[in-house]
Amino acid sequence: MNQLDIELNRLKTKLMEMWDLVEYQLQAGREAMLTANKELAEQVVKRDRKVNQFDIKIDRMCENFLALHTPVAVDLRLVLAILKINSNLERIGDTVEGVAHFVAKLDAPFNPELLEQTNVVYMYDEADKMFANCRSAFVNNDTDLARQVIKHDKTLNKIYRKSDKIMTRYMTANPDMIAEALAILSIIKKIERVGDQVTNIAEEIIFYRDAKVVKHKADKKKKKKEE
Repeated sequence: MNQLDIELNRLKTKLMEMWDLVEYQLQAGREAMLTANKELAEQVVKRDRKVNQFDIKIDRMCENFLALHTPVAVDLRLVLAILKINSNLERIGDTVEGVAHFVAKLDAPFNPELLEQTNVVYMYDEADKMFANCRSAFVNNDTDLARQVIKHDKTLNKIYRKSDKIMTRYMTANPDMIAEALAILSIIKKIERVGDQVTNIAEEIIFYRDAKVVKHKADKKKKKKEE
């Protein structure tokens, strides 16, 4: 391999290390939420510093690569995609840290009835699958899988849109559970955000491999229908 390919592989390897770390954060956040495990939640919060360190390191590696090698075509798209994927991975880490902060305040696990009514566990599992599929799409250059990830975000959005009404009814019927219900609602909003961030990553994979910009296409279609 020439020097450019060697440096590109170094970039991809470092991005995969960060991806693995954020995947751990996402899964640990789920476990902490289900079991009210404060120790695990605090571990997620502490590990976010490492995610931030990866973010800075990958940014610098990309900047140096662009300055030294002046890549073109697919190589340039790859580096630009890595920059944006890195940014979204860092944001997912921050979002999961936010979930962990809510868990750290719990004295007992969430009410199973509340978890079932809101579909928050199913929603979290779907976000986790999207994240894993997105990683596979990047590793295998699979833009079809990346497109499936984007479509799958609709599932999370539907649960999110229904959550306000469900919570309002629940809090009206159970005024003593308002604090717990609000915590779940906040977690739902954060998981919905994870779905958006994973979608952003999937869009960057398509940009890198197919040289196509798919960002905001869904918004444009929606506006056309409304008009």
